[in-house]
Amino acid sequence: MPPAGSIGRANDSSLVGFILLGFSDHPLLEAILFVFVLFFYLLNLVGNFIIIILYLDPPLHTPMYFFLGNLSFLDLCFTTSLAPQTLVNLRGPEKTITYGGCVIQLYISLALGSTECILLAVMALDRYVAVCKPLHYVVVMNPWLCQQLASFCWLSGLANSLIHATFTLQLPLCGNHRLDHFICEVPALLKLACVDTAINELVLFVVSILFLLIPPGLILISSGFITQAVLRLQSVEARHKACSTCSSHLVVVVIFYGTIYMYLQPTDTYTHDRGKFISLCYTMVTPTLNPIIYSLRNKEVKEALKKRTSGKLCSLWR
Repeated sequence: MPPAGSIGRANDSSLVGFILLGFSDHPLLEAILFVFVLFFYLLNLVGNFIIIILYLDPPLHTPMYFFLGNLSFLDLCFTTSLAPQTLVNLRGPEKTITYGGCVIQLYISLALGSTECILLAVMALDRYVAVCKPLHYVVVMNPWLCQQLASFCWLSGLANSLIHATFTLQLPLCGNHRLDHFICEVPALLKLACVDTAINELVLFVVSILFLLIPPGLILISSGFITQAVLRLQSVEARHKACSTCSSHLVVVVIFYGTIYMYLQPTDTYTHDRGKFISLCYTMVTPTLNPIIYSLRNKEVKEALKKRTSGKLCSLWR
């Protein structure tokens, strides 16, 4: 039980909000990071919008591109929930966020990040059925199942956010409102708590297992079966096509999970400087790379893009 006085002071942050320290100790670095974040955010908007628009083409109305469209929409929303506030704090002298803004940012980013963990595993399942059960692919990955799987991903992320963010926001802060980060994130908020956070760290550990260990484990298992199936293919063209789509997904998985390993660390070993740069990578860089990786290594996406681009050019010349 926290002292009675601490409960009265626990809501101070709801009145004054938070001061986001971010990279304020390095003004020159802030200017560089402003350009960095702006560049990747604009690239994110363009890349993911293109993937979403391309999905409207009939040739891309397949389960794979249905999930890819979900991933692009998710990445678009995820970065948008964080980038504008980050740009404001990097550019101006006022590096603050209201309590309500912090709550909204925490709930949304947690929900979208958790959803992506599950969605990447579902996309691996789709590739497993496509490569290992090609004759049953259309029957198994039917539109109803795809919609159910996508709904499961989004609802799982929302449930995790509601539980995890609520546990974190209920901690008394006792007047502490200087957040040593550039966004509202769970490990940074736990550092402000003036009570024992053992239960919160246990919840964080359980969530890490559910969202950061089980999905990549399932992805590795499906990749093993896919590798065996690809090696049995006689056609070089079929083997190349299977390898191309599956390798793109594996690259995305490695980049995504490789940059959020800090959630597996207890808060006493969590260093803010390292955490900030890791957060910068998975909030700004990773969502931008996803459409680039899929489009550069995917023949159907490149053909659909070429078709739409040539169609626009032709209409302009008329």
